[in-house]
Amino acid sequence: MSQSVSQPAPPHGRAIALVAHDLKKPALVAWCGRHLDQLRRFPLIATGTTGGRIQDAFPELQIERMKSGPQGGDQQIGARIVEGRVMALIFFVDPLTPMPHDVDVKALTRIATVYDIPCAQSSVTADCILYAIRDGHIAVG
Repeated sequence: MSQSVSQPAPPHGRAIALVAHDLKKPALVAWCGRHLDQLRRFPLIATGTTGGRIQDAFPELQIERMKSGPQGGDQQIGARIVEGRVMALIFFVDPLTPMPHDVDVKALTRIATVYDIPCAQSSVTADCILYAIRDGHIAVG
């Protein structure tokens, strides 16, 4: 018999996860630049390549980098969601380019849905999530 154990959020609060497909990485970097003041306040995690691009553009942001998406980074972020350590997933998806690791992408968005984590797939929905965090509609801790 297995028991469900609730994992407490880390003392510094839950993270915002940042992920983007290759052709959407510039858009996510630009989005981060528009929201630096708010993003500085929270722990950030990202898949490897995406996190590297954001870190290069904005070295003042502290980003914990996972593996790249196709090498398991999506699953690492999914595990953080299951552990209760992620408050929102910002995932800029490229719907027009076939992805060989599409099943990984679906698994990540599925786990975000299962755990009721807000998931933005465009800059407009990402803006809405940040406004909801700012206004206290999404718990940070």
